[in-house]
Amino acid sequence: MRLLVEISPHQKARYDTKYIMWQVVIALLPPSFAAIIFFKLLAVKLIAVCVLGTNLTEAAVLFFRRRPQRFWDGSATVTGLLLALILPPALPLSVAFLGSVVAILVGKQLFGGLGQNIFNPALVGRAFLIASFPTLLTSWTEPYTLDAVTSASPLALWKFNHVFTKLSHLFLGDIPGSLGETSALALIIGGLYLIGRKIADWRAPLGMLIGVSVLAGILSILNPQNGSILFHLFAGGIMLGAFFMVTDPVTSPTTRKGRFIFGFLIGVMVMVIRKWGGLPEGVMYSILFMNAFVPLINRLTKEKAFGR
Repeated sequence: MRLLVEISPHQKARYDTKYIMWQVVIALLPPSFAAIIFFKLLAVKLIAVCVLGTNLTEAAVLFFRRRPQRFWDGSATVTGLLLALILPPALPLSVAFLGSVVAILVGKQLFGGLGQNIFNPALVGRAFLIASFPTLLTSWTEPYTLDAVTSASPLALWKFNHVFTKLSHLFLGDIPGSLGETSALALIIGGLYLIGRKIADWRAPLGMLIGVSVLAGILSILNPQNGSILFHLFAGGIMLGAFFMVTDPVTSPTTRKGRFIFGFLIGVMVMVIRKWGGLPEGVMYSILFMNAFVPLINRLTKEKAFGR
């Protein structure tokens, strides 16, 4: 009888990083195709530039750090695709490329690379761009056009003009907005694919959707002008954030209870910003803010070890 002595872990995970990342890419195909249908060549160019920018930046950083190249694991591709989906369709490509560089360089590699970043890299890239180019990042394009026709997003119309966009338009996606924020239907399809394949845990998305629904429901009862629950769920980046941002295994809690709390607090914070903040949308800021509290949430929701 042979005794094998090995370094932990002794039980390997079912999926590796490469498999998970490319599954996320597959889940992002429905909103990407929807964006191409609505915004045509603008979407194609923006997606291509962001994905190219994140992969080139990661390759360059790993080369100078003398680390093995990780192109085929798909992590940089996921970051680039997510970044493109949270940017305005007519954003100048040079600005989009700059955001891609910042997303990888500052949001990921500055913390040590894959698995060590504490903030979502795509959101870091967008936060940098909105601080540097606020006008460009709030200039929306009408669907089915190739020109940067300035148009207000549904949330801006609601917040500043008290005008509500029809739920059918919000659900299908033929509205002005970021590439991936327009079609709630496409995002739900991609999100359910991730959950069904057990790539993403359902607790964080459910917590976020409940957080938004609870506060939106209370505000709607107090004043119908605050918007219905479905309006706030379908408008803006709720669906994109719930299924593809808060489920990030690196920047979200590791405990089951913690993931639900994490998502719930993000949902509540989004509604607080929408109602009382100076901006019509708050998904990006809410997720980045709560990313900083993930270690604390992990500590407070730490599960007991088996047998204790």
